[in-house]
Amino acid sequence: MNDFTELIQRHRSIRRFKPDGITPEQLNAILRSAQAASTSSNVQAYSVIGVTDSAKKRELAVLAGDQKYVEQCPLFLVWCADLLRLRHACGKQGIEMVHGTMENFIVATVDVSLAAQNAAIAAESMGLGIVYIGGIRNQPREVTRLLQLPELVYPVFGMCIGYPDQDPMPRPRLPLAAVYHENAYSTASFDRAIDEYDVVMREYYRQRTGGKRDTSWSQEMGEKFRQAARKHMRAYLEEQGFGFE
Repeated sequence: MNDFTELIQRHRSIRRFKPDGITPEQLNAILRSAQAASTSSNVQAYSVIGVTDSAKKRELAVLAGDQKYVEQCPLFLVWCADLLRLRHACGKQGIEMVHGTMENFIVATVDVSLAAQNAAIAAESMGLGIVYIGGIRNQPREVTRLLQLPELVYPVFGMCIGYPDQDPMPRPRLPLAAVYHENAYSTASFDRAIDEYDVVMREYYRQRTGGKRDTSWSQEMGEKFRQAARKHMRAYLEEQGFGFE
């Protein structure tokens, strides 16, 4: 272990922020760190929308499922997969870009995710806190309208950033045996690892809620994946020019 790995492993999602703003120098360092992330073939297929306008944050909070911390945080970043800049670059070379493929969709989505995680770590290294907001995909057409996102751009997730005004417990993760496979994939450790993790998470939920929540990880996952979520996304992505050939 070193200071950097300890920082990463201390990550917690922060949902309550102090009113202190983010300085331009901090934002620049966070974005530069994001840009330093690995990117497939240097395509850098992402863009970031920084939202500080109170009215827009309020509307985004509602669109994301009434998540009040989107409105409360001093800076809300919307991380977008972006193929439009690439099409523009190809056009400057007289080349018509083939963009409507599953591979290009994956590349752009992975690129923006890697960049965002670099940004998150950079922010936390400055004493800031973050929380990812997947709810930005609840009503993507409305988010697209609000942020004026063009064709070949879609919002993957949001990120609240600010100084923490809470000190939540770190959320335990699955045992390493459940996620690491050596040389070949194996399900041999699944039952034992999930059983162990259910015990840990049940205690975590009890402590976090003062005994009001008595559930386990596998119970939570069962409820989450009982039915399909955000079925509107495929049609929306096709509207934005992300094909699945």
